[in-house]
Amino acid sequence: MIGVGAHPMVAALTALPGAPGPAPNPWFSWAYLTANVDTLARAAREHLLITAASVLLACLLSIPLALLVRRLPRLQVPVLAVAGLLYTIPSMALIAGLWPWLGLSPWTVIAALTLYALLVILRNVLVGLDLTPPEVMDAARGLGYTSGQLLWRVQLPWATPTIMAGIRIATVSTVGLVTIGALVGHGGFGTIILGGFVSNFYHAQIMAGTIAVIALALLLEAALVLTERTLTPWRERT
Repeated sequence: MIGVGAHPMVAALTALPGAPGPAPNPWFSWAYLTANVDTLARAAREHLLITAASVLLACLLSIPLALLVRRLPRLQVPVLAVAGLLYTIPSMALIAGLWPWLGLSPWTVIAALTLYALLVILRNVLVGLDLTPPEVMDAARGLGYTSGQLLWRVQLPWATPTIMAGIRIATVSTVGLVTIGALVGHGGFGTIILGGFVSNFYHAQIMAGTIAVIALALLLEAALVLTERTLTPWRERT
């Protein structure tokens, strides 16, 4: 379809005396919002579910990998190298590569975004586990803590702020990357944005999807900050 004012013939015709001007194409329209509440709600649900599934899977992969690397330090370089290599693959190329295996399904997008979030969370888990002061570890060993107790009762609580920082970064970046999923029909608000470009560059639709993505990222960031404060109440007292 021809974009508004994009074709020379359109400009020539609208320049003729008595010819109607171009159709209104505002960047914001209450009429569009009220007429598409259900569509926007479905897009929000899909966007949120894909983001949550991707970050959760990345967390479930990162923590075991981090524990494995700590047990076998020689694996740290190759594991981080592989995660870093996956992170450098362009999103469109990665989704296209997963398409033949997972089809046109949300799992194609989730798998790609999980691989992107993996590096950020894994690196922060490793850094966080190394932040426990040696004197704290010695004191815990003196109290008879086993290696498992040291991990769950000392190291992980100490590492929680750093791990949560990684999860927050991964979540916000994933919210933005979900929009690429519109290429396979599962992009949440990205599908709204792409539809606006296809529909003759419909500004109101494009802007509605864009604002919704930004708002969702800010809401999830705020929710994770509150979660971090709940999990680390001692930081408020220090």
